[in-house]
Amino acid sequence: MHVDGLSEERIDHRFKGLPPDAEGLTVGELAAERRSIFDGGFTTPVLALSAPALEHNLAQLEEYCAKHGLAFAPHGKTSMAPQLFARQLAHGCWGITAATAGHVRVYRAFGVQRIFLANELVDAAALRWLSDELAADPDFRFVAYVDSVRGVELMDAALTHRVDVVVELGAPGARTGVRDEAVAHQVAEAVAAARHLRLVGVAGYEGELPVKTEETVTAWLRQLVALARELDARGRFAEADEIVLSAGGSAWFDSVAQVFDAVDADDFSRPVFKLLRSGAYVTHDDGHYRRSTPFHERVAGSLRPAFRLWAQVVSQPEPGLAVLNAGKRDVPYDLGLPVPQVVRTLSGAERAAAGMRVVKLADQHAFVELDEGAGVEVGDWVGLGLSHPCTTFDKWQLIPLVAEDGTVVDFVRTFF
Repeated sequence: MHVDGLSEERIDHRFKGLPPDAEGLTVGELAAERRSIFDGGFTTPVLALSAPALEHNLAQLEEYCAKHGLAFAPHGKTSMAPQLFARQLAHGCWGITAATAGHVRVYRAFGVQRIFLANELVDAAALRWLSDELAADPDFRFVAYVDSVRGVELMDAALTHRVDVVVELGAPGARTGVRDEAVAHQVAEAVAAARHLRLVGVAGYEGELPVKTEETVTAWLRQLVALARELDARGRFAEADEIVLSAGGSAWFDSVAQVFDAVDADDFSRPVFKLLRSGAYVTHDDGHYRRSTPFHERVAGSLRPAFRLWAQVVSQPEPGLAVLNAGKRDVPYDLGLPVPQVVRTLSGAERAAAGMRVVKLADQHAFVELDEGAGVEVGDWVGLGLSHPCTTFDKWQLIPLVAEDGTVVDFVRTFF
């Protein structure tokens, strides 16, 4: 399957927010009409993805990784959008990171040739499918985490084709991953004894540290490098062509770059492949990542929020309260509530959404507290800034891609 085929899908009731009069058109036909998100028949709530902001963010990380000598496999779970994978790969990405076997199947369905599974995989049915996929395509490169002897044994028992693995380093109180060097060596020994596994490096995710500061993240990253060095000194990567060293979520990738920059290639027996895996950069946000990304304070060329959710005021049942027709089914709320940014009247006039705060969400409603003089009316559209891309994408199957003036130029299909 190729992403171009997604334009042949027919518009129907499955895709919320799209114009009712577009029923039966293909996605490509609707995109070609270049309708306005505001008066082109789209119904509220509707999520809009900014085409200029998206392109800016793609270019920013491409330039950043090139500057720091990092390969890049952005986490695809953020969007689960093959069209965006294709654009990320076109911007120099080595591959795409996955979190589950289901993700890997979606990626392969759309031809992704290099996949880093940032998780353990012990499901026998999934491992049998993976073996077949690798056997059928010699150019398919796949790497997965391991963190236990038992996990290695289960993988080896189910596989019929060799799979590359990396020891995952965790931390006490964190998620998966070995907790100390001794267990790492036990896992490495188990891999060496396996018939169908090859140890090619070490990896982990600094975002799961129980306490995250620049000091704790840097210390953990140095521990990751030291573990790779120790495993290499013991000959654990003897079958590998290169040593994979991978980390990097969307909040601490500058620390990853700094520590990986300091890695001395002469300390290793073979080339070191430094792989960053940040995913949320692709759309950024107006909340959690806006506050935490290093691009705002330490890196020139700041990432840009690319999402805006348009909802409508459907009720003002009492003074100081407006109710919008968007709720938990439409917007993320795990890392902060949406933020009103702009009000657009039915006449097309726009102004800043001053004196407005989302204070609560129901399934299909947002409760907006109004200061005196906020001046909104039933029927007004309210543009909301959102926090957390991962839990935005998963609520929308087909997302309008809009130009600066609100013209819809394409649609992005997601596969959750």
